[in-house]
Amino acid sequence: MRTHAFDPHRRGVDPDQVREFQTRVADELTELHRQVRLLAQENDRLKRALRDWQAMHARECRPPNDGHW
Repeated sequence: MRTHAFDPHRRGVDPDQVREFQTRVADELTELHRQVRLLAQENDRLKRALRDWQAMHARECRPPNDGHW
């Protein structure tokens, strides 16, 4: 998508091709934004799960020098 050529037209390029290209780019951007939003939500969920696991693990474990030895 970095380069795109349009067919020459009487006054520049074919406007229908330009509109089609713009629509395709807009659709791809919409999909990418959706994916980023979903990944950000999943990332937040995983961070919360890790914090919860760490907190639970910290409560269940004794400090290393808290024993008979």
